[in-house]
Amino acid sequence: MENSLFIKACKRQSVERTPVWIMRQAGRYLPEYRAIREKYDFLTMCKTPEIAAEVTIQPIEIIGTDAAILFSDILVIPEAMGMHLEIIESKGPIFRNPIRNAEAVKSLQTAGLFERLQFVMQAIKLVKERLNGKVPLIGFAGSPWTLATYMIEGKGSKNFEIVKSFIYQQPEAAHELLQKLADAVVEYLNAKIQAGCDAVQIFDTWAGILSPADFEEFSLKYIRYICENLQTNGAPVIVFAKGIRYFKRLADLKCDVLSVDWTHELGQVRAEIADRKALQGNLDPTVLFAPREKIKMEVERILRSYGEGSGHIFNLGHGILPNTPVENVKYLVQCLKELSAR
Repeated sequence: MENSLFIKACKRQSVERTPVWIMRQAGRYLPEYRAIREKYDFLTMCKTPEIAAEVTIQPIEIIGTDAAILFSDILVIPEAMGMHLEIIESKGPIFRNPIRNAEAVKSLQTAGLFERLQFVMQAIKLVKERLNGKVPLIGFAGSPWTLATYMIEGKGSKNFEIVKSFIYQQPEAAHELLQKLADAVVEYLNAKIQAGCDAVQIFDTWAGILSPADFEEFSLKYIRYICENLQTNGAPVIVFAKGIRYFKRLADLKCDVLSVDWTHELGQVRAEIADRKALQGNLDPTVLFAPREKIKMEVERILRSYGEGSGHIFNLGHGILPNTPVENVKYLVQCLKELSAR
């Protein structure tokens, strides 16, 4: 995979055009995915290697992206630690018995975690066999902070009152939980790389709800720990901290790529970090509901913002939305390939 456009761009090597993949590209916007989803619940899809492999490969064949990302969910880690997870359509993930005290943190089952996640490794091997070197495969994990947010809140939240109260009122328990999760993510991502993933991405979806000081203490500290303990064997590491404004601090991480949400100008981020990392992003996902003229204009704007030189992976600034027209996604990929080659 050293010669793939995606891997070369991650390593800021020269490429003939900008590579593209789309966060959540294996998902509900595709009719082919929905056809499978009608037969199985979400977690069954994640835990059945043959289904996970099929869904992973769908966008490569249909959309034509330059990398695949393994179909799974960040919350398989807390579930493997003994938390009962439900994913309910229209409501999202729910933990019926969320973490609310130090005793609950201590009761998490960390021994044997790798064995309980073997279905993920089996899916990786199936995907690699079916891709047969066509494009690289990306594995991923949630950051400790984002995982802890779901585990403590018990579900999605608008104001994150419960998790923030927890870290302020029970900081020792919070740090114990975050360290357990950091160790689990290291083991999980190392296993994914060993199983065949060509790159890995760490999603810190809820980074932006923290103040700068709290982000350093409760999130960045643990992302740094993960990056420093990954056995990458040359596989690029991508960090996506959504909603943050201080990229210089992220640029100090032992990673290859920083993913940028749509609220930033790529050129400004590139200047701020002095080209120390490759950048990924950052089209607003809702632009894919716009007419083709607008999509093309936004692709041109992002390419122009990044500027000349290597080190750009085109992506959305967050995950693709379920009602996105497939034809617009195909057009985006086609448009990006043509415009960036010029």
